[in-house]
Amino acid sequence: MRPAAMVRIALMTALTAVMTQIAVPIPPVPFTLQVLAVMLAGYLLGPRYGAMAMLVYLLIGAVGVPVFSNFGSGLGHLLGPTGGYLLSYPLAVAVAGLVAPALAGSRRPAAIAWGVGAGVAALAIIYGVGASWLAVQAGLSPGAAFAAGVAPFVVFDAVKVVFATVLAAAVAPRIASTRLFVGPSREPGGSGRVR
Repeated sequence: MRPAAMVRIALMTALTAVMTQIAVPIPPVPFTLQVLAVMLAGYLLGPRYGAMAMLVYLLIGAVGVPVFSNFGSGLGHLLGPTGGYLLSYPLAVAVAGLVAPALAGSRRPAAIAWGVGAGVAALAIIYGVGASWLAVQAGLSPGAAFAAGVAPFVVFDAVKVVFATVLAAAVAPRIASTRLFVGPSREPGGSGRVR
C-alpha cells in the first residue's frame, strides 16, 4: 500500500472519530455527524480504501480507544443496541465509494447527482443494518426500531449526504492526480488507462 493511501485512510479514520463526538443524545441512537464522515470516506477514498478507513475505525474502537459516540469503546459498544449502525459502515462506504471516479472527473451536476444517489443507497444500508440490529438487541418490533432508530434522523442525514456530495465534488477533482480509487486516468493527455 502506498504511503499516500495510508495517510488518507488514517485521516478519514480520525475525521470519523472526531465527527462521532459531535453528538446530541437521542436515546437509543445518538445524533452525530458520523454519516457525514462515512460519506466523505467513500467519496474521497473510493470503495476499497474508504472501507479500510471504516474497518480501522471499528478496530481501534473495539480494542478500547474511545472513538465511538460519547467517547465509548470496546466490543460491548459494537455488540450493543446501536452496534449495527457502526458495523454497517464498511459496506456503506464501499457503496458510496463507487462514485468516487465520477466525483473526481465528471461535470459538477452529473457528479452531484451520482453522489447523492450513491449516498442514499449507502444510507439505506446503514439504516437497514442498524435498525435490524436495534430491533433484535433491544427487543423492539420492526416498526418501533424504525421509529426510534431511523425516522428521527432521515432529514438530517439527507442533508449530510447532500453536503458531503457537494464538498466531495469540489475537492475530489483537485486531488484527482493522487486519488486512491481505481478508475480511468484524468491526467492531461492521459490515455484513459486504469491505475
